[in-house]
Amino acid sequence: MVRRATGGGPAGRSAVKGARRPEVRLPPLRAWPGGELEPDGDYDGLEFRETDLAGQDGVGARFMDCVLTGCAVDETGLGRARVLDSVLTGLRGVGTHLAESTFRDVEVVDARLGGTQLHGAVLERVVVRGGKLDFLNLREARLKDVVFESCVLVEPDFAGASLERVEFVDCALREADFGGATLKDVDFRGAAPLEIVRGLDRLAGAVISTGQLLDLAPVLAAELGIRVEG
Repeated sequence: MVRRATGGGPAGRSAVKGARRPEVRLPPLRAWPGGELEPDGDYDGLEFRETDLAGQDGVGARFMDCVLTGCAVDETGLGRARVLDSVLTGLRGVGTHLAESTFRDVEVVDARLGGTQLHGAVLERVVVRGGKLDFLNLREARLKDVVFESCVLVEPDFAGASLERVEFVDCALREADFGGATLKDVDFRGAAPLEIVRGLDRLAGAVISTGQLLDLAPVLAAELGIRVEG
């Protein structure tokens, strides 16, 4: 069960609407009895602790009111999965397949993931806190009320994605691709560094700080064809 927060972002950031954060309140949970995930499986009120899910096939599965702690998800197949009202802590793995999945009212804490495939996914009221995500593929995804907080994102791909009320808070955003993306009420001011290698022309609807503007000036000038000489 989830009681949703109604507040916006931090005080003093009225220039952009803040993301609505989930407040996850879980019911009493049952321990996962073991075995392997099943395609289109239904997992409700379960705790997966230190479970090795690597290489398993859970395409189309539904996880509701679940906790996953310290699980291995290397090459785990979870395309079109639905993760609802759940907390995912300490996930680790490379090449996790989550294309066209849905995350709603979810907290992702201290994940260490590489090459996670989330293209075409829907993320709504999601907090990603801590950890490091390398080569995160969010192409054509829809993000609404999403917060990236105190985490490191290396070469995330937001190309063609739709972002609404998305915040980057005390977050490192390195070599991000926003080509063809659509942004509305996206707050980059908490990103340090803020590195955007593609899609600077798509930042209408976002807010950045004065310092970030200065940092991005050389890339902006190059994209606009402006020659800067001393």
